[in-house]
Amino acid sequence: MKYILLLTLTLLFSMAGFAQEEASIIEKANSIETFDTVSDTIKNKKGEILKEVIITQPQKSVSAVRSGLKPMDVPQSVQIIGAEIIAQQQSIRLSDVIKNVNGVYVSSARGGAQESFWSRGYDMSANNMFKNGFRFNGGSLPEVSSLEKVEILKGSAALLYGNVAPGGILNMVTKVPSFKKGGEIVMQIGSYSFYKPSIDVYGPLNKYIAYRFNGSYENSESFRDVVKKERYYINPSFLFKVSDKTEITLQGDYLKDNWTPDFGTGSIGKEILDFPRNIYLGAKWSNGQTKTASVSGLVSHDFNKNWRLDFNTSFQDYNRNWIGTERIQPASNGDWKRPLGQNRNLEQIIGEQFSLQGNFTTGKVKHQLFTGMDFENSFLQAYTFVFSPTAYGSGNIFDFDNFDQGGAIPNGNNTKIVKTETNRFGIYAQDLISVTEQFKVLAGVRWSWQEAQAETTDLIKNTVTEEKKRIDEAFSPKVGLVLQSTKNTSLFASYANSFTPNTGFTVNNEVIKPSVIDQYEVGVKKDFWRGIFSTNVTLYQITNSNLAQTAEFKADGITQNTDTNVKVLSGATKSKGVEIDITAKPVEGLNIMAGYSYNDMRYTKTSGLNGSNIEGDRLARTPANTANFSLFYKLPTGALKGLSVGTMANYIGNRLGGWNNQYDSKMPNGIWEREIPIDGYTTIDVSAGYEWKQFSILCKLSNITNELNYTVHENYSVNPIAPRQVMTSLKYKF
Repeated sequence: MKYILLLTLTLLFSMAGFAQEEASIIEKANSIETFDTVSDTIKNKKGEILKEVIITQPQKSVSAVRSGLKPMDVPQSVQIIGAEIIAQQQSIRLSDVIKNVNGVYVSSARGGAQESFWSRGYDMSANNMFKNGFRFNGGSLPEVSSLEKVEILKGSAALLYGNVAPGGILNMVTKVPSFKKGGEIVMQIGSYSFYKPSIDVYGPLNKYIAYRFNGSYENSESFRDVVKKERYYINPSFLFKVSDKTEITLQGDYLKDNWTPDFGTGSIGKEILDFPRNIYLGAKWSNGQTKTASVSGLVSHDFNKNWRLDFNTSFQDYNRNWIGTERIQPASNGDWKRPLGQNRNLEQIIGEQFSLQGNFTTGKVKHQLFTGMDFENSFLQAYTFVFSPTAYGSGNIFDFDNFDQGGAIPNGNNTKIVKTETNRFGIYAQDLISVTEQFKVLAGVRWSWQEAQAETTDLIKNTVTEEKKRIDEAFSPKVGLVLQSTKNTSLFASYANSFTPNTGFTVNNEVIKPSVIDQYEVGVKKDFWRGIFSTNVTLYQITNSNLAQTAEFKADGITQNTDTNVKVLSGATKSKGVEIDITAKPVEGLNIMAGYSYNDMRYTKTSGLNGSNIEGDRLARTPANTANFSLFYKLPTGALKGLSVGTMANYIGNRLGGWNNQYDSKMPNGIWEREIPIDGYTTIDVSAGYEWKQFSILCKLSNITNELNYTVHENYSVNPIAPRQVMTSLKYKF
């Protein structure tokens, strides 16, 4: 591995040196002072002097960094997938967008209700999903038609967001109102009866108020028998220009998603069942519904050109219900009683953010200050249902044609309600200190406080049990060094830490403290030829040196502990790797994106007790290698102007499904084998289209090799990826 990293960095700096020299030659040749003037006819006047216009690719702003810093000044890896790429690739799900981001991947499609994303060996779906800067419940399939961009801020983001896993955060940014009038109507039609009309209109109501309205409807079947989906979505927003210095943005968002629960193919032991991709093994009446709604407001006030004050507020409501048959885990001979399941989850999230950013100097040293505080309240309700009988139909799964499909549709009995209220508060400050134009230091710290309490209502015993209140607090420092030898080159190194609250108690019956996770990152960002070609190479190491695991002894230090809720911070994991990103626009109309990621995430210290993980074992659902490539070209001139072609490839390497193996003295070899090996795979898409005046058509053939592979949630919900499909988009702009 170290030779690969050395070779990568050597090649990068070689390219950087070559490009800098080449760019220098071009710059000298093209400078206005030395450029030979030519006579031409301009506005029918001969003899006018035509001078070259130098176009530089602007740096894209990144909402996820919250502080207004330029990407070159941020000492960590940042990737942005814009609306143009989302449209060119005809992305339907967030997972389609994420294929452009190396090292971030779908780990599972749990029951068909949601997609879980991982980065650098860590799950992003719990706390690391955001929409317009506010935490977003990851238990749904978000709508992408309203997105202006998707931002991935890799590595530690605890300074800005508090309790988030160190792999990185994902921020979805919706389209905003505009005082320029416009819009488009799109109709998408695809394989398996896929239909999706959508609309996006925007413009001014008057000189002080602008609006935008996004809406879509989706109705589709699936390559999976029985599985269907119907979605309704609206996203209205308004921009109020209160004064030259103050703006208010109000936004609403509503999604209703009717879907079929689908737990896929299933597995026996360490083997995924070899069934045709289309076979649906659940009860045909299984159904689910997810509703998400949110309202948010942003007040932004500029005191002057150097100081700005922002206040953001948001309310979100999440409601998911489903009923059907679920986990496909037959006996070794294929005998299976199809288990019934029902689930209902509700969550309301209130978020408030108050921030101040400003520029000032102390002597010759420039400062970009960002400070503020945030508060979040989450109220979650989880309902437990029990069926009698517990199964619906039975038989041998290898003879599914003769399987007993069951009789009347059963009703579940709600037996338990768990209510969890979580309050989060944080106060932070960071400063980008420009010691010189070339050398900068980013330093900051956050103090986070989190309170959580669960209350369980047992509807059978008619009892209410209130758990001990959990209060966690932690400081999250961050320091980064940035060396910019030129305006287009940035070398950076950073250290940051984050924290993860733990469940369980110490041997003294005290709430166990959170695990503090250290992250080190170094890298180089380089823009060649005024931003036409950009690269980003990052090396990182993430260490959790106080992983919570079951305590070996009780408080006396002698008595063996058998309670898995009694824990000690004595374990460790380490995640390390390299990421390479490339973006290019070498000629007008051509967009290229490519990337490669290597990650090694393992348990590095465990207790060796029964139930503990095995030292050196790679964590499940963490592929070592991922890669992506996309190319899209639209002819800007000539007889075929408006003709476009594109291709996209995505690679996910070998990984483990199921759960990680554990020590177990009851097993013959002392190890409980729970891992499901999954081979790597590559999917390739191609597209072609044509644009004429306000009309355009774009056709895509996805997974052209008809590759078969799976996403696996633990050892159930083994869902096959989609086969070869066709998608066509018809668009009218106005």
